[in-house]
Amino acid sequence: MSSVDVGSLLGDDRRVVPLFAVHNFRDLGGYPTVDGRRTRWRTLFRADGLYRLTPTDASTVVGLGVRTVIDLRTHNEVRDRGTFPVADHDVAYHHLPIIDATWGETQTPEFDDAVEFLVWAYREMLQEASPRFGDAINLLSRESVLPAVFHCAAGKDRTGILAALVLGALGVDVSIIAADYGLTEDAMQRLQVWAREHQPELAELYAKMPARFAAADPRAMAVILNDIHSSHGSVRNFVREIGVSDDALRSLSNALTE
Repeated sequence: MSSVDVGSLLGDDRRVVPLFAVHNFRDLGGYPTVDGRRTRWRTLFRADGLYRLTPTDASTVVGLGVRTVIDLRTHNEVRDRGTFPVADHDVAYHHLPIIDATWGETQTPEFDDAVEFLVWAYREMLQEASPRFGDAINLLSRESVLPAVFHCAAGKDRTGILAALVLGALGVDVSIIAADYGLTEDAMQRLQVWAREHQPELAELYAKMPARFAAADPRAMAVILNDIHSSHGSVRNFVREIGVSDDALRSLSNALTE
């Protein structure tokens, strides 16, 4: 993988899907795997809060061929903020909450360094919620589900871990997965600029939020993936251990790579 131009992969014009009210909607296509394949474009997307989609935004998403929305947010987030406008579009909606409470609703340790906080948080998430990530991967392995998009609130943490597990299980290199995760830094800035003009209450929420909550440093994801490789040998092995069968992994690979 040393010869791969990661910058070109990330900067592909197809990578970020431009929408008005959602700022972290990204295509996971175009990434090379260790066995010489490449992830398919327009098949699997990751995103932030799809409840903010305007009618035009939603039509754009459906126009990409999306058949399934997987919502990783908590029950409280769904209740308080709503969902993708499923009543207006022929799209299947699955609510698969990864955690039961967000960081803002619980006590989290203080860290001076954002990377240290993210590593702590993601280790905790994987320790407590790995089977839930397995459920999401099993769902994505079903042929009838794709093209699909999975999302949380910012498209950063729950979404970032699921994206990393899927890409890792397909054989995408750690450096590429971590760099893809890091694209969320720019998306968070776009969101906050947009919110100051169009959704002041959201802008205020981010302004009051500890900076570590909004960080998306690729080094944190690299640590997590190296943890998995050290303890399980590979992301694919880890995914097996959290409940994803070999048949599901084959189906996922057939559907998501070419």
